[in-house]
Amino acid sequence: MLLTVSTTHRPATDLGYLLHKHPERTQSFDLPFGGAQVFYTEATAEKCTAAMVLDIDPIALKRRRAGGFELAQYVNDRPYVASSFMSVAIARVYGSALKGQCDEKPDLAMTPIPLQARISALCCRDGAQLIRSLFEPLGYTVTVDSHILDDTFPEWGESPYHTVSIEAQTRLGDLLTHLYVLIPVLDDDKHYYVSAEEIDKLMSRGEGWLNVHPERDLIVERYLKHQHHLKQEALSRLRDEQPAEKEDRPDAGEATVEEELKLYQQRLEAVITALEASGASRVLDLGCGPGRLLEGLLQRPQFVEIVGVDVVHRALERAAANLQLDRLPPRQRQRIQLIQGSLTYRDTRLAGYDAAALVEVIEHLEPSRLPAFERVIFEFARPGTVVITTPNADYNIRWPSLPAGRFRHEDHRFEWTRAEFASWAQTVAQAFSYHVRILPVGPRDPDVGAPTQMAVFSAVDG
Repeated sequence: MLLTVSTTHRPATDLGYLLHKHPERTQSFDLPFGGAQVFYTEATAEKCTAAMVLDIDPIALKRRRAGGFELAQYVNDRPYVASSFMSVAIARVYGSALKGQCDEKPDLAMTPIPLQARISALCCRDGAQLIRSLFEPLGYTVTVDSHILDDTFPEWGESPYHTVSIEAQTRLGDLLTHLYVLIPVLDDDKHYYVSAEEIDKLMSRGEGWLNVHPERDLIVERYLKHQHHLKQEALSRLRDEQPAEKEDRPDAGEATVEEELKLYQQRLEAVITALEASGASRVLDLGCGPGRLLEGLLQRPQFVEIVGVDVVHRALERAAANLQLDRLPPRQRQRIQLIQGSLTYRDTRLAGYDAAALVEVIEHLEPSRLPAFERVIFEFARPGTVVITTPNADYNIRWPSLPAGRFRHEDHRFEWTRAEFASWAQTVAQAFSYHVRILPVGPRDPDVGAPTQMAVFSAVDG
């Protein structure tokens, strides 16, 4: 059983600090079912690869697990195929990295870096599509090499074993966490008894991503070995952990700061103008909240299909109420749809639209989630036009009511200066083949610019 983790981060040998495993040493670990060895197949400044090999002892397994066909307890695929044994090994051998801990380089542990994980043999009887459907929504590029059962008898078809590679700009702790949870899900089995304690483990490992994953129910069911009562309890807890509903935008705190300028209305008008100028007729409002932008789009006949997306179900309910969807004439009602979804996980429902708008949304995302967000919007969904607004941090000094160093709202994870926003927008445009224009929104100050900044991305054809 083999798992490799590689990076091209410079210097790549920093992977040794993150894994707490020295690149020049081979380390061995005793496990209840055998042993594990960690060594590096390459360790240069340009690329570093750590390999973990599990040696499963079938005799030890027989002693731990009685019953069943006698020969099958000794002759099976468990020593060779990634399964829950691999998850246990990840937790035991890479425990600190799994938790995102690194005393030597704590900032690096919290920083997304280019990472690739490769599993030489992974059992998934549902095929490559299921593998992709679990990892791709998490922002990974997935490569699956399937294998036929026997070269001599191709009519026997493909085996359930696959060589899988996943690659992304992400934190090492997140990568290991996703592998820890999803490997036994794909295998659809665990080698140990599953009790209610597994729910706590799943809640801990799935925090921040599982509750909005498109395959959440399947993951929960398989992780808990199809035990219905455990599944229902886990799903109930996940629903309780949905993000708290925000106040109607503008947020209460933000509105207090910005009210004098009526800035929110100016933002909506600027966004609608940009969408109209793009020629779009099918539009996404991503992070739609209570539906203020949706209301404006409905008033423009140009937009024949409008979709509002939000991670919070109750926000969608309020949007439906504010828009009085149940009272709209049938032709108007057919133009608009509300769906629940996350902006950091791939969602095929978002593909194929002319334009997308994100009004004061990105600053609510954790910076570590921005690479996943970028791929979801600009690579997977890839609308022809993307309009994004966000606060201009330079302008904050012009509000006496805003203490120095404070954000406009407590839920903001960051606020960018004009230079920072322009740099991010240009980097994204170059990475995903878009042109971008940066425009001010609101009254312009000669020294600090306008209170809101807007980027209009236009896809480069071909």
